[in-house]
Amino acid sequence: MSCFSRGWSAAIALALWPLPGLAEEPGTGTQGGRLTTTVTDSYGAPGGLIDMPSAEMAPEAQISTTVSHYDGTTKTTLSFQPTRWLSTSFRYSAIRGLRPDPGRPPYDTYYDRSFDLRIRLLEETATRPAVALGLRDFVGTGLFGGEYIVATKAIGKRLRFTGGLGWGRLGSHGAFANTGTRPTSLLGEGGIPTHDRWFRGDVAGFAGLSYAASERLNLKLEYSSDGYEREVRDGITRHKSPWNVGLDYKVSEAFRLSAYSLNGSELGVSATLSLNARKPVVTGGAEAAPMPVAPRAAGAARDLGWTSGGAAGTARLRESVASGLRTEGLVLQGFTHDATSAHVAIRNPRYDIRAQAVGRTARVLTRTLPASIEMLTITQVEQGIPTSAVTLRRSDLERLEHRSADEILAAATFSDPLSIGGKPLSLRETYPRFDWSVGPFLRFSVFDPDSPVRANGGIALKADYHIAPGWRASGAVSVKLFGDLDDVRTVPTKLPRVRSNVGRYSATNDPTLDHLTLAHYGRPGKDLYSRITLGYLEKMYAGASGELLWKPVGSRLALGAEVNYVVPRDFDQLFGTRSHRTRTGTIPEVNGHISAYYDFQNGFHGQLDVGRYLAGDWGATVSLDRVFANGWRIGAYATKTDVSATAFGEGSFDKGIRITIPLSWGVGQPTRRRSDLVIRSLSRDGGARLHVDDRLYENIRDTHRPEMAKSWGKFWR
Repeated sequence: MSCFSRGWSAAIALALWPLPGLAEEPGTGTQGGRLTTTVTDSYGAPGGLIDMPSAEMAPEAQISTTVSHYDGTTKTTLSFQPTRWLSTSFRYSAIRGLRPDPGRPPYDTYYDRSFDLRIRLLEETATRPAVALGLRDFVGTGLFGGEYIVATKAIGKRLRFTGGLGWGRLGSHGAFANTGTRPTSLLGEGGIPTHDRWFRGDVAGFAGLSYAASERLNLKLEYSSDGYEREVRDGITRHKSPWNVGLDYKVSEAFRLSAYSLNGSELGVSATLSLNARKPVVTGGAEAAPMPVAPRAAGAARDLGWTSGGAAGTARLRESVASGLRTEGLVLQGFTHDATSAHVAIRNPRYDIRAQAVGRTARVLTRTLPASIEMLTITQVEQGIPTSAVTLRRSDLERLEHRSADEILAAATFSDPLSIGGKPLSLRETYPRFDWSVGPFLRFSVFDPDSPVRANGGIALKADYHIAPGWRASGAVSVKLFGDLDDVRTVPTKLPRVRSNVGRYSATNDPTLDHLTLAHYGRPGKDLYSRITLGYLEKMYAGASGELLWKPVGSRLALGAEVNYVVPRDFDQLFGTRSHRTRTGTIPEVNGHISAYYDFQNGFHGQLDVGRYLAGDWGATVSLDRVFANGWRIGAYATKTDVSATAFGEGSFDKGIRITIPLSWGVGQPTRRRSDLVIRSLSRDGGARLHVDDRLYENIRDTHRPEMAKSWGKFWR
């Protein structure tokens, strides 16, 4: 698998991940007057036992990384709790001496990827245990494959009992029943759901208990139904006893250490780092408070004497508004008014929570506009185009300032700026504009069987020249200072090499042109947005990319279409291009997708892309993200095309995990910077897409009502 992050994103993620005190009840605490301990097991999943699962869940939005090790075996697991009733885990394991096929010699180190799901069926009550159903390694080679149903119940304030039934590995010791024939061979390429094995084969029971000896120390004992048959066969471990014992020690709310004895023959240790996406580092934010709403004196709204000021009076008024917005880190992009209404367009370079930008703008308008102006319209501008207009009555702002934000949301009207009259013209002084940044970058490749982690690091310079409304020239240059991505294996393929030659693109130590583009963003009609990008689009491809998006301001549904014409770039990533013809096939010139986006309004965003990929294969990508109001996003995607699993290679089809961390969450100050991390399957050619900066949907949706309503509580902040 490869994990690539752009610019400084990975560096920020490492700096924030994770710090003491960030987790929400990841360990010993009190819930309902009862002392509890929510920890992770040796598989990195939430639970108070060792190798066996429990019905416990982490707090919603909790993310944990667990590294566990016993002689010859290391498991690294990323777990995420997207809802109160669902737990997910991704695991990468390294096992010395494993022989996947009895007829082949053992691996020096065998690397394995697996995914887990746990679903809580019943919550614990005073008289009823929590009950959960789980799938371990349900997408992978099946090495750790097992299914279970388990119950956990607290007895008193410190003691918790767990008991359950297991299949697969969890039914390999002490089986007392059988539910059908279960395949036992490992899946060669891995990466596909092992549904033909679920809840089939031998069934065995397991049980355990955990005891919270103190606020920091937790003791545990379990009877394991995992016989470690494959590891015993290959001489990796001995299975002397089904009894395992262990202890956990809470160093801080974010960091735990564990030690345990397995199988009566092995000693193991693990460490867990946790954070909660809902809990910022700085509670409440550290930004300066906004100026209060300025209420009008009684009868002042009838005074229209100011309207005789003409153009000079309008200019003074406009400068007053612009000055007030500058103090809030906002930029006045356009301004128009009459005697009773005003319309301002703003550019928001500071606030990642868009409701906060609109709220601060509204306060400024109450302090700078004449008293007769009652109707205030605030249009947000992204990439030089108007995306969403919020209209408020000034009297509502005065009346509701100290009331719930929900009341001002109910009083606000959202609309497409193209549908309302008096659209403010862009101010001359806002264009042209030049922005630049310089900083470190890290680009990763992980899960290569020859080396699980590779990386390049260096310095990157990025610049944007905003020529006119909707027009932007952009470029980025980077220099590699260290790294070994050029050693990434070039795997055999029957497809055109559209991504698998990543090592050749990473070999140079000279400066490289990451991208150099001219982009135009437009509004061809109501609810419609467009983008055209020309130039060196990314590190591997040059050409043209065009996109059209339909997205009503108040709708949770959006539809889009993208068409790309590309040529492969030279490996030195300067100004040359290569032939479309490669030794493994011809790279098609045209690719693109039709897309549907939907906000499920319960914290989940879905996306479906159907079309042609870089290698000429046809198929679809399904994505699902858990999105939090503070900007955190964690999700997964899967792409299946007409390329067979055998032709695709290891992993069977393209899939990955993506994480967005808002920098404001870590520093306590509003900022639109964020860290985007993608953990994706090994640089394969099937299901590969073009990388283009600033696709429309991600730029537009945050300014529309469904997304802004989720964080509207920041309107008065």
